Amino acid sequence: MEREIIKTRDGSTTIHIKDWDECYHSRFGAIQEAQHVFIKNGLSLFENAPVSILEIGFGTGLNAFITFLESQKLNQKIDYVGVEAYPISAEEVVSLNYVSELNAEMERSIFEKMHECNWEEQIALSDDFTLSKRNQFFAAINDFEKFDLIYFDAFGYDVQPELWSTEIFKKMYEALKSSGVLVTYAARGVIKRSMKEVGFTVEKLQGAPGKREMFRARKG
Repeated sequence: MEREIIKTRDGSTTIHIKDWDECYHSRFGAIQEAQHVFIKNGLSLFENAPVSILEIGFGTGLNAFITFLESQKLNQKIDYVGVEAYPISAEEVVSLNYVSELNAEMERSIFEKMHECNWEEQIALSDDFTLSKRNQFFAAINDFEKFDLIYFDAFGYDVQPELWSTEIFKKMYEALKSSGVLVTYAARGVIKRSMKEVGFTVEKLQGAPGKREMFRARKG
């Protein structure tokens, strides 16, 4: 499918898939969305505690990079696993402006290493942050009580409804430790029903800029 790099409203870039008219991040602000959904309403719940994170849709690496930057500020130990069935190209990586937009030139090598490192291997990006990337379809995930937090950042329901199914959320529920948390930018009724069907307690929160609502789901 034809793809292009576009700039979102907060100045940060994302990848636009023309055939679907779908973006990897919010058109209203890629960085703003990542910080609101995954950091403010996800990672912040685990302040001062080690946390294991599963990202559903590693994509551009933005969520992982912002999480790394936050971990440096908080001295937080993080084990990060990113799942991606279709990795982006090296040409796309160099066209993304996250390092400059986040004023993180000192960590540019970290962002590059996130994309250059081998798949299916764990690497240490710092003393407190490890990264593993899995080249895997979401339906093949079979972790059991391994993660504290899931960033669920799949493409939207309109273009890939199968990624938001009861079957997928059952895998997410099983992958979480007791009292684990899943956060996502989405807030559709059909998604909430699938989450609740597998056992999640779901709360609706204020969405990122340009979106009214989002979901946070808890295991238990």
